Amino acid sequence: MVLLALYLIKLDRTITQKFEGKRWDIPAKVYSQPLELYQGANVDRDTMNTWLELLNYQSNASYDRTGTYHRVDNTYFIHTRGFSYSANDTDAEQVIKMTISGNKIASIQSTLPAESGIIRLEPVNIGGIYPDSNEDRLVVSLDDVPQPLIDALIATEDRAFYEHQGVSIRGIARAVLNNFSGGSMQGGSTITQQLIKNFYLNSDRTLKRKANEALMAVLLELHYSKDEILQTYLNEIYLGQNGNRSINGFGLASQFYFNKPLKELRIDQQAMLVGMAKGPSIYNPRRHPNDSKTRRDVVLDNMLTVGTLSQEEYDAALEQPLGIVEKPVEGKSQFPDFLDIVKRELNDVYYSDDLKNEGLVIISTLDPIAQLAADEAVDKKLGELRRNNSRTEELQSALVSANPETGELVSVVGSGSAFTGFNRAVDAKRQVGSLLKPVIYMTALESGRYNLASSIDDSPITVNLGDGSKWNPKNYSNRDHGYVPLTTALANSYNHSAVRLGMEFGVDTFARQLQRLGVQEEIPPYPSTLLGSINLSPMDMLGVYQVFATGGFRTPIHSIRTVVDDRGRILQRTGLNTQRSIPPETNFLTNYALQQVVSNGTAKRAQSLGSNLNLAGKTGTTNDYRDAWFAGYSGNYVSVVWVGRDDNEPIGLSGGSGALPVWVDYMNRLKLTPVALPEPEGIEWLWLENNSGKLSNERCEDARYLPILSTHLPEEASSCAINLYQQERAREQTQWQNQQEAINQQRRDAGSETSEDDAGDANDGDADTWYDRAVEWF
Repeated sequence: MVLLALYLIKLDRTITQKFEGKRWDIPAKVYSQPLELYQGANVDRDTMNTWLELLNYQSNASYDRTGTYHRVDNTYFIHTRGFSYSANDTDAEQVIKMTISGNKIASIQSTLPAESGIIRLEPVNIGGIYPDSNEDRLVVSLDDVPQPLIDALIATEDRAFYEHQGVSIRGIARAVLNNFSGGSMQGGSTITQQLIKNFYLNSDRTLKRKANEALMAVLLELHYSKDEILQTYLNEIYLGQNGNRSINGFGLASQFYFNKPLKELRIDQQAMLVGMAKGPSIYNPRRHPNDSKTRRDVVLDNMLTVGTLSQEEYDAALEQPLGIVEKPVEGKSQFPDFLDIVKRELNDVYYSDDLKNEGLVIISTLDPIAQLAADEAVDKKLGELRRNNSRTEELQSALVSANPETGELVSVVGSGSAFTGFNRAVDAKRQVGSLLKPVIYMTALESGRYNLASSIDDSPITVNLGDGSKWNPKNYSNRDHGYVPLTTALANSYNHSAVRLGMEFGVDTFARQLQRLGVQEEIPPYPSTLLGSINLSPMDMLGVYQVFATGGFRTPIHSIRTVVDDRGRILQRTGLNTQRSIPPETNFLTNYALQQVVSNGTAKRAQSLGSNLNLAGKTGTTNDYRDAWFAGYSGNYVSVVWVGRDDNEPIGLSGGSGALPVWVDYMNRLKLTPVALPEPEGIEWLWLENNSGKLSNERCEDARYLPILSTHLPEEASSCAINLYQQERAREQTQWQNQQEAINQQRRDAGSETSEDDAGDANDGDADTWYDRAVEWF
């Protein structure tokens, strides 16, 4: 008896320690950003339909249940599921009435008040970070479980659940009698015993294990209520396999088989899940649909027998198909490249075990609409490029895109059809070619020695290297162009002019400028770096062009908005960490130059998106046409595309013919806003002579109206402008003399005379204003 008592104490301690402690290793769940709905928001019907499809909302004319919607022409009625972003930021379920006109929300109403005027449609689940045990589950409370599912479970597994104390003598006797009489094999285990077996023990068919199971079941019932036991069972039960991860609990099984939360399942679907508890592999609805349906019907019959289902409900449920989704969404991310970047960012802050086991909720910056656009653009254009010739058959691509103002990453494509762990968006460090040339021209403009119309020498250049050798860069066309305007040199990506300008200010200055723009890689101190012979990733280049797109402000690119623990406490909230990187007036001029690349340079193909968008960007091509790049931006998206081969073999494509088509296709799928950087103080607009940078006049043939630094106005004027000015002054002088003669004649006729002193005073006054009038005229 003493030994038995000690053994019972040991079992009791085993039960309470696990039941009252951390019951499960709960995976972290990663979500996209929510869809914000408000009057005037840029949301069209395609966006709404896609988002509702991603969330698996069902069309239902009555929209009386969560996860349903009804559309009448351009008006939507949506019954939302609600979502908890944190303990103090929860959206309850509500019904939204929304009308779309054109590409905007014309009106929106809701059954719940929204003080901010913004209603959020819940985010899309994009994946998880799973424990080493390979168990996956979505923990639900008893309040979230539909009553019919509980009724089905009790009617099928343990009808005396609320009467027994852990072990059912009647159930054991019935099972023994049935088994000995030759009937179908039955078990006499209660729900409590099943929980003990799954939670604490194993499935060995031994007398010792059964004895321990019975003893522990009684002890468990002595400590905890029926509801606590039932809730634990509902979250513990094994209900299938998703690759190498087990599906545990009814909450996750509902998502795995139906892509819906439990409370949105029909009674027959709830019965199917209950039926699977007997044997998830035998009654797997994807592999054995007939067996699964037969088992489901048995569960429905049990419910009819005990009176929790009416005959009418029973007959209707029998007629329903299984309704299983063909491919499970839960457990396998449909956006693995983006999820990989989220994991990398998390690993910089959190321990690996905390990410895998603590049930964290991560709200990312992913925009599903932009991500789908990126996937489709890369698939389409890369497929077209691969069919060109043998060199492009093995072509790969990477695309990264962000909101320039916030630095929030919205889409990523970095791998092939199957994610292998190599994410080209961050792992592919390749030479970036001409993508860095804007930094050279930015330096020149910032110095004040050059303006947008200045003349740049594009004749061949030889650079003496430190080891005594010489470097002779070539233009891609193998032609030199003599002296050309600064904007022309950049727009057409001339190498000679870029190297001459870069060497004038020094490679060290170039490296410091890159560091200002956020590049953390070590910059080689070689002149060839000026032409992009430095290995950087698409994410690195996204950070550089984000600065250009925002008027010179650098906001680090990030993929996470908030991290919340299993109690709803916010562990991390990413705020705006914006720093001034480039003087605003310098960036304004650089942005103007990058817009010339699109309007009349190597990226002219992007004009097809709309000349009113004032897009800016730069193509990049490396030696032997091994890498093709394009980086550019609209008002609301900054995006970078790389195209090349993993083996670094030539592809025969330039930035304009390889990467730019992918970029244009992607941006064309989005709702773009124009580039409209505010004009900072320190900028003036003047007529300048193109290819000299001197002051000019609008009537001169080579004159361009351009922004220029107020602190570095040209001190010389063009010969055309001087001639025009002299002609204008001569005309004005003639007019003045004619006016004076007329006045003198009037005075003589009136008998009065004008003194010489008065005339002298008039000429002195004119002389005093000559300089001001000249500057104003130019």
